[in-house]
Amino acid sequence: MPPTSETLTAERILEATEEVLRRHGPAKATVVDVARALGVSHGSVYRHFRTKAALREAVTKRWLDRTSLRLAGIVDAEDRDPRQRLRDWLAALFAAKRHKAGDDPELFATYTVLTDELGGVVFEHIADLTGQLTRIITAGAGSGDFSVPDPAAAARAVFQATGRFHDPCYAREWTAPGIDEEFTAVVDLLVRGLSSPSR
Repeated sequence: MPPTSETLTAERILEATEEVLRRHGPAKATVVDVARALGVSHGSVYRHFRTKAALREAVTKRWLDRTSLRLAGIVDAEDRDPRQRLRDWLAALFAAKRHKAGDDPELFATYTVLTDELGGVVFEHIADLTGQLTRIITAGAGSGDFSVPDPAAAARAVFQATGRFHDPCYAREWTAPGIDEEFTAVVDLLVRGLSSPSR
């Protein structure tokens, strides 16, 4: 049974939009297609999202936020060793990106196009991720595990240094032989570089 204007929610629209994007790609997915998939008028969709760009921005943010939410639990585990939390966080980020690229390649390709179009959403996502890293590194500096004068600068450096394992432009390499060993080597180097000499 199609939703009515009273039962149609932004979340339901975003779910339908993701399915339309999966089927048609970003070039052919329109608000009319989303409305048709929901069995409502396109005006009903526009009541929640004023423009096609706003709808695309919201669905892209939702997709990126899934990764941030998955990683937040590691950041919040403040009773654990910061060095291990850093390792776990970087591994979870790599796993999340590989999962998206490998399990649903059509949708991953679609979102790669959308993120290129929607720089603001991507910058917010990167700021969120580097903010999470900053919290882990700050905790490590506070416990004496890490020796860094500026945790935020260190977090940005760690994020950039591991770009090969989370930036979508490297997605083709994520299944290459030896990639896991290369990831571990990079993370080991970064953790040693951050660690206090006494640790």
